[in-house]
Amino acid sequence: MAEKNGKWNASDLPGLSGRTAVVTGANSGLGFTAADALARAGAHVVFAVRDPERGRAAAARVNGSTEVRRLDLADLASVREFAAGWDRPLDLLINNAGVMMLPELRTKDGFEMQFGTNHLGHFALTNLLLPYVTDRVVTVSSGLHRGGDGVIHFDDVNLKGNYNPTRAYAQSKLANLLFVLELQRRLTEAGSRVRAFAAHPGYAATNLQSHTANPLARLGMRLGNRLVAQDDRAGTLPTLYAATQDLPGASYVGPDGLGEMRGAPTLVGRSAAASDPAAARRLWTLSEEMTGVAWELGVGAV
Repeated sequence: MAEKNGKWNASDLPGLSGRTAVVTGANSGLGFTAADALARAGAHVVFAVRDPERGRAAAARVNGSTEVRRLDLADLASVREFAAGWDRPLDLLINNAGVMMLPELRTKDGFEMQFGTNHLGHFALTNLLLPYVTDRVVTVSSGLHRGGDGVIHFDDVNLKGNYNPTRAYAQSKLANLLFVLELQRRLTEAGSRVRAFAAHPGYAATNLQSHTANPLARLGMRLGNRLVAQDDRAGTLPTLYAATQDLPGASYVGPDGLGEMRGAPTLVGRSAAASDPAAARRLWTLSEEMTGVAWELGVGAV
């Protein structure tokens, strides 16, 4: 049942018995609360995590069917290994894991860490798993996709000599939205029933903010977490809504409150840059070149 005010919440999740979900970064934060809610609703939830020991500890706290598999999105070999080990139908893929406003770092493959983890890792994972996906893919973006320079730096996505933690994070979250846009276009063109969605949590208090590069920013976020943010369970609601409700492909879900900072899940808008089909196609081509993972026609349920 919905809350008395009619706002959608986790108690409105449909029964998910017999369905399988993969949640990246499920050992903590929004990933854990999403995995927990899906398992409680009856789904079998795979915790796709960088540290299996931490993943097992988190899964042990969940009342439902779970398993833990290793996945390091900052290492394409790990992404390929995870996908190679998958051999059964997958109803729901939630691309949740991410890093935020780090000092300048590189992935195992030499990519800027935020773009490489938040976008390229999930791009490769999604394409490699698509032959098994039967229902939908949900990718977690951010209202901060409007921040930074508000564009993809196509000539230098690794931001060499132009690095700024906020610019890099905003670029990666913009990439998430463009990825969903082009993925849905390709799925539709292929005649697939699979749908791609994006969601953002608003301002949710999680451990993600504690890793930002700037000490003053960390202090500001700690204060914001106490005074402004909603908790992680509320922040997970847009993801759960996108994961279970009947929505048009490429929909973007976020909180309905002022500035999309907090509130119940609803369809929200995105920047003009995040709605640009030409940029989405260009990003897809670049991502294929960088990861070596290409789109294959006929994937998914048709």
